[in-house]
Amino acid sequence: MRRMVLLVLLVAHAVGVGLALSGGAMSAGAVTAATPTNVDVSQRHLNESEEAIAVNPTNPNNIVVVTNIGHGEAGLTAGMFEGVSFDGGATWMRRIIADNDNLGDACCDPSLSFDEHGNLFLTYLYEVENTVPVALSTDGGVTFNVIANIVAPPKGTPTKASGDNRGLFRFVDQPTITAAEGEVWVVFNAGGPMFAAGAPVAGLGQVGAFFAGEVVPGTNNCTYGDVAIGPRGQVMQSCGLTESGQGGGKIFVNVDPDGLGPAGFGSRVFVAETHVGGFDFIPPQPDRSVDAESGLAWDRTGGPHNGRVYLVYTKEQQNESDNTDIYVRYSDDGGATWSSGVRVNDDATTNSQFLPKISLDQTTGKLAVVWYDSRADLGTGGAGDTDGVPNDDAQFWGSLSTDGGVSFTPNLQISAGTSNSHDSGNGIDYGDYNGMSFVDGVIHPAWADNSNSTGNSPDGALHQLDIYTAAVSAP
Repeated sequence: MRRMVLLVLLVAHAVGVGLALSGGAMSAGAVTAATPTNVDVSQRHLNESEEAIAVNPTNPNNIVVVTNIGHGEAGLTAGMFEGVSFDGGATWMRRIIADNDNLGDACCDPSLSFDEHGNLFLTYLYEVENTVPVALSTDGGVTFNVIANIVAPPKGTPTKASGDNRGLFRFVDQPTITAAEGEVWVVFNAGGPMFAAGAPVAGLGQVGAFFAGEVVPGTNNCTYGDVAIGPRGQVMQSCGLTESGQGGGKIFVNVDPDGLGPAGFGSRVFVAETHVGGFDFIPPQPDRSVDAESGLAWDRTGGPHNGRVYLVYTKEQQNESDNTDIYVRYSDDGGATWSSGVRVNDDATTNSQFLPKISLDQTTGKLAVVWYDSRADLGTGGAGDTDGVPNDDAQFWGSLSTDGGVSFTPNLQISAGTSNSHDSGNGIDYGDYNGMSFVDGVIHPAWADNSNSTGNSPDGALHQLDIYTAAVSAP
C-alpha cells in the first residue's frame, strides 16, 4: 500500500493539557479522565494524513512530525510536510520538504526515529525512483541530508510512472526506520519480499555505511509491518502474509539475533491470525481500506520486563463482519513463542477499531497503544455520529499497560471531536497509519482529524483532514 504521507502534528506539554491514564485491569468503562486538550498542528488547507512523529530523548521538548500531502495541490508534484518544535509543542516551524530539494522528490510514507545520541533518521518513498532513501538530521529536524539510498534486491522492481501513488504492491513500499543501541535499521517491502539494511552509529552525526541489505527469509508477499531493536542489539521485523483483498491475514516475525553481526534474519515465526486482508474495506475507511498494521515495541529499560517484545495488530472477529478489534501479544524469548492475545479496546459494540500504533517508554517500561475507533457511532445521532449512518465515523482513542501487556487501562477518548474520512475527499481516508511517540512519561499521539474541534481548521468541519495531537500524561 504505497502510503501517501502528509505533515503532522504533535503537541506537547506546553500546548496541550496532559491527560492521566492510571494503571489497572481492563474494564468495560470508557474514559477514565477528561479528554485532553487537542491541538490542530498542521492548520493547512487541503488534506494531510499518515503522520510520523518522534520525540528527542536527549531533549524531550524537541518534537518532529512529518506527513504526506496531496500532490497536485497548489502545483506541488512532490514533497512532505514537516513540523519542528523545541518548546514541547508550544510553537512550530512548518515547511514543505523533499519537494525536489536536497531530499529529492518525495512521494509519501515517512517514518522517523530519534536515537540515544539525538540523531534523527527519516525514511520515505521517492515519487519515481524505486530506491529507499535514509536522511539524517543532527539539529533536531531543522535540516536533513540523505546519507543512503537502499537498493532493492537484484531482481529489482518494475519502473513506475511519475506520480503513481496508487499503492501497487509491485513497488517498494512502506519503509520503516528505527534506531537504538548503536545501530539504525530500515525495513521495507521490495516489490515482493521484505528487505532489511542496517548501519552502525557511534555518536551524534557518526553514522557508518549501511550494509548491502538482505532479503528476509519467508517474507515474499508479506508486508505492512514494523521493525524494532532489542536490548542486545537484536532486530525483529513483523509483516502480514496473504495481505491481499479482504480475507486472510497472518502475522509473522523474523529475528536477527546479533543485529549488525554475521547471523542475519532467521526463519519466519507465526504469531497470529487476523482475518484482515491487505485491502480490507470497513465503513470508516471506505475508500482506502485497512490492513492489520502490526507494530512492535521492545523493552530495553533494564526493568522487570527487560527484553520483552510486544506486537499490536488488528483482528476481525469474523471475516467481513467489520467488527475489528485491537490486540497485543508479547514474547519473552526473542519472538520464538508468544502470549495469547489481549484485547485492548474495551467497548461492548461490534463497531470498528483500526490502524493501531504501539510505543514503549524506555524510561518507565510502560506501554501505550492508540487507534481510530468507531464505538460511539451507532447511527442514532449525538456525539460520535455525524450523519445518522452507523460505524462510518471515528474518534481517536488510547490505553496504557503498566504490567507488561497483561492488562490495559480503561480506554481514553483522546480526540475531542468526531471525524468522517469519506467527507474529506482524501481518497485514502485517514491514510494507512497514525503516529505516536512515548518519552519521559508523556504520550504524544498524532492523528488525522476533520472534526474542527479546535475551531481553527482552514477548511472547517467535516471537510479536509488536518493533523491533530495532544499531550497525554502517563504517571
